Amino acid sequence: QPQLVESGGGLVQPGGSLTLSCAASGFTLDHYAIGWFRQAPGGEREGISCVSGSGSTDYADSVKGRFVVSRDNAKATVYLQMNNLKLEDTGIYYCVTDPPHGSDCPPLGHLRYLERWGQGTRVTVSS
Repeated sequence: QPQLVESGGGLVQPGGSLTLSCAASGFTLDHYAIGWFRQAPGGEREGISCVSGSGSTDYADSVKGRFVVSRDNAKATVYLQMNNLKLEDTGIYYCVTDPPHGSDCPPLGHLRYLERWGQGTRVTVSS
C-alpha cells in the first residue's frame, strides 16, 4: 500500500523556520514527482511546491524565495524547508503525488485536487 506521511510541523514565530518531511513507502519514490499543498484555516487549498523525479523544482509566488523543496531518494523522503515564515503560512501541509504524471510535476494549481494519502502536518505561525 503506497503511503506518504508528513511530519515536522509545529508552532513558530514570524520570521522563523521549519523543515517538513514527507516519507514515502510502498512505492519507488525515484519515479514520481512529489508536490506540497497547504490548507489554510479557512479551508482554502493552495499548491505551493513540487520536486520532479530529476530534482527540478517549482514554487508558487507566495513562497518563492522562502521555501526550498528537495528530495533524498535513498531515504525515500522529500523535504520542504520553510524560511522567513509569515502568519499567512499557517495551515495543514500535505505532500502528494499524481501517478499519471510520473516523475514530472503537474501544474501547482492541480496539486490541491490530488488525493491525500497522509494526515498532513500542521504549521502555525504566530507571535
